[in-house]
Amino acid sequence: MKELLRLWQLFKPYRHWIGAGYLIAFITLLANVTLLAISGWFITAMAVAGVGGVAMNYFTPATLIRASAVARTGGRYLERLVSHEATLRQLSGLRLWFYSHLEPLAPARLQEFHSGDLLSRIRADIDALDNFYVRVLIPVLVAISATLGFFVFTAVYDLRLALSLLLLLLLAGVALPTASRHLGRTPGRQLVETEAQLRQTVIDGTQGLSELLVFGAADTHARRLDALSAELIDAQDRMSRLAGLAQGGVGLCANLALWLAIWLGLPLLQQGTLAPPQLAMLALLALASFEAVAPLPLAFQQLESTLTAARRLFEIVDTTPAAPEPTGPARHPQHFDLSVRELHFRYPQAERDALSDFSFELPAGKRLAIVGPTGSGKTTLFSLLLRFWLPDSGRIELGGVPLNELQGEELRRHLALMSQHTHLFNTSIRDNLRLAAPEASEATLQDACRTAQIHDFIAALPEGYDTWVGETGVRLSGGQARRIAIARALLKDAPILLLDEPTEGLDGPTEQALMQAIDQIMIGRSTLLITHRPIALARMDEILVLDQGRIAERGSHQELLNGSLYPRLLGFNADTPE
Repeated sequence: MKELLRLWQLFKPYRHWIGAGYLIAFITLLANVTLLAISGWFITAMAVAGVGGVAMNYFTPATLIRASAVARTGGRYLERLVSHEATLRQLSGLRLWFYSHLEPLAPARLQEFHSGDLLSRIRADIDALDNFYVRVLIPVLVAISATLGFFVFTAVYDLRLALSLLLLLLLAGVALPTASRHLGRTPGRQLVETEAQLRQTVIDGTQGLSELLVFGAADTHARRLDALSAELIDAQDRMSRLAGLAQGGVGLCANLALWLAIWLGLPLLQQGTLAPPQLAMLALLALASFEAVAPLPLAFQQLESTLTAARRLFEIVDTTPAAPEPTGPARHPQHFDLSVRELHFRYPQAERDALSDFSFELPAGKRLAIVGPTGSGKTTLFSLLLRFWLPDSGRIELGGVPLNELQGEELRRHLALMSQHTHLFNTSIRDNLRLAAPEASEATLQDACRTAQIHDFIAALPEGYDTWVGETGVRLSGGQARRIAIARALLKDAPILLLDEPTEGLDGPTEQALMQAIDQIMIGRSTLLITHRPIALARMDEILVLDQGRIAERGSHQELLNGSLYPRLLGFNADTPE
């Protein structure tokens, strides 16, 4: 019930569309039932009039029949038009709603979820919620209204007929859906969860296909896919069997209502309480009225799938961000001195601090490098500076303003990041560059690329800046992708530059060219650099050497070469020239 109430809250902005869909569906149902019931009355009345040799007014019922036929046809068209429009609007709004809750969780909290699982939630699970509107909400509202209307109409002629019809409608519209939901709960939940696991496994296999082939694990992965597919087919088969049984039950109730109306109506016909055309009308009305409850067993059978999808979405939405936005008035730094004082931070479930008693000052325009072995806390520092996590204790200030008092967007507006894992989107080089500056002119793009020493390469391509880079920049080399990332950082024109191993894995000439481009970027900017490359460290004003989250050594490149940890991290020994 809690999930249903939350779903209703999500659909409230579309209540006008829901109301229109309900009204059209209700009118269409009434037109269909009226068409069958009045047709039965009209044919019987004409037969009785012919036998008796009496005249009758056939214009009114004929007009009503034609109007019902037109209303049924037009209503079904309008119903689909409105329901599809409403559904598409709702799905669009739901995706925006989900993404707006997903964004504050990145990247810290999203590390707890598989990318394939997130894809299933934002696509398949949100798509599953349209069942709530199309197959649950509207059919239930129409069924309740129509059942009451049919009961009242039949009760005008005979209460026993009305009660018998109501009983069978409740059996088909309440008992059968309740049983369908109970029996469909397990396969419905299994259907959603298995589909998510299957997508996740397919994505893992696609992304890691080369490793699976190299290590001979492709067959094992294929068997895993087969097992999940079999589970999915089994769940679908059980749901289909339940749907068939439920529809059969509705058909049985409808036919019982028809025969019961005739059986109860014949004595009334003999008593003269009912006329023959009225009995035909009531019998056919009883049969047609089950159109109102026919969708309910299938709707409630699939309700568990819808609720499971909703729970998976609410699990993400209810996750607390690692760095909640401040609630007070927005603050803006007046300068760009960066100060870190007595910082302590430990990841959830970690055994030790990632950073401990960590402090430094980075005046505006200065350059600071951080070196240390893997796991010493270098990347963690960047995550804290970007406000992806909040420190457990200590202070980080930008221009004298604590980071926890700055809005995330305001903070990141002053920071440009270039990491060793450069991400390029599956679009053109131009679009990847304009990610940092959407309004940048062509001349500005080219100037940034010239500084990053990548313009000549781009200009030589057949499609130039319109060249498609492929998924994650697969059509470019590592050095080319890094230089495009440098150009993107230049376009952002942020006063503070964060560089995380920007030359890692590159050959000597490419590294030299890249460092020349980085030197251009660092002019006039505060720079915080993570690297182990001596060619970059020699350009720094100060270097911090980390060991297990603590500052073990600090000083200039030349000063630290006389230390113990710093030379080992750079691969120097006593015989290595400086």
